[in-house]
Amino acid sequence: MGVLKKINVFRRSVMRNLTKNIGKANFQRDIVLVDKNDIKRVLICRPNGRLGNLLLITPLVQEVTEIFPNCKVDLFVKGTLAPIIFENYENIDKVIDLPKKPFKNLLKYFNVWISIKRRKYDIAINVDQNSSSGRLAVQFSNAKYKFFGDSDGETQIVKSDYDHIAKYPVYNFRNYLTKLGFPKSNKIIAPLDLKLSLSEFAEGKKTLNRVTKNNSRRTICLFTYATGTKCLPEIWWEDFYKAIKKEYADYNIIEVLPIENVSQIAFQAPSFYSKDIREIGALIANTDIFIGADSGMMHLASSVQTPTVGLFSVSELKKYEPYDNCSIGVNIIKRSKKDYFKILNKILNNGKLKIYSKAV
Repeated sequence: MGVLKKINVFRRSVMRNLTKNIGKANFQRDIVLVDKNDIKRVLICRPNGRLGNLLLITPLVQEVTEIFPNCKVDLFVKGTLAPIIFENYENIDKVIDLPKKPFKNLLKYFNVWISIKRRKYDIAINVDQNSSSGRLAVQFSNAKYKFFGDSDGETQIVKSDYDHIAKYPVYNFRNYLTKLGFPKSNKIIAPLDLKLSLSEFAEGKKTLNRVTKNNSRRTICLFTYATGTKCLPEIWWEDFYKAIKKEYADYNIIEVLPIENVSQIAFQAPSFYSKDIREIGALIANTDIFIGADSGMMHLASSVQTPTVGLFSVSELKKYEPYDNCSIGVNIIKRSKKDYFKILNKILNNGKLKIYSKAV
């Protein structure tokens, strides 16, 4: 680990220890929310700029806007991806983004915090209870109701899927609402959703046809890259690619490339490269199955309702695996090649259902 990385790890550890108790004694038990229509403005805090982490808050955003249909939501995030991801979310009003390098953008950094304080919110929500900046933002906000993301402990025991990073913020927020007088909800948690428009989906189909040059076949989409130790070695992918080509000889097999424009199968398959997240998502939405390691691209595939097979070797499967639409996380250390094809066959035989009921 490099010196800068060690300093960053130490800084985060110190900040977590300093902020972990913020909001612990904040809840006022005599406050009851009488009418959900009174909630007009909500702040959701997830100061992280990674593609996957931003997509993983879409279930919470859907939950909030369903419960409070008249509300407008501001997002406190990091980086520039959020406006793209939430482009078709009608309830999203303002994206407040922290600069990725605050010490190089001190004026913007302080202006962000000032803007949070100046704007009046009915509810402020911290997504991740371990986020120091998220807890601080909720505490700093001018909100009547403040939820810091903490768990009650009981839900974690009752819900088998509580550990999932997209789900436990929803479960925790539901528990908080019961303290405000809301009835307990057992509704199934929404999937990740990029909310592609019908026109985006149609354009993605045209793009896929250009890549495959054969639109009469079904298509398997591969993503062979991932960051750090999550990236499976070239020899693993080479072996897998040979096997999948043989097993699915009558399918199109394509590879979506990362922003680094690299391939773990040496560009043997027809490939697609773009820096446009929505364009990539639209292409994947028109394929029959997506296969790739734990990454932002895996979550993007899940968010466009394509059956997604996540390949896990180091990440916590229960925390990050794709869900819904026949999706599944696979531990490649515990599974054999024969297992992979059983899983793939089951998904491909089930087919998939594309619904863009809220498309614009």
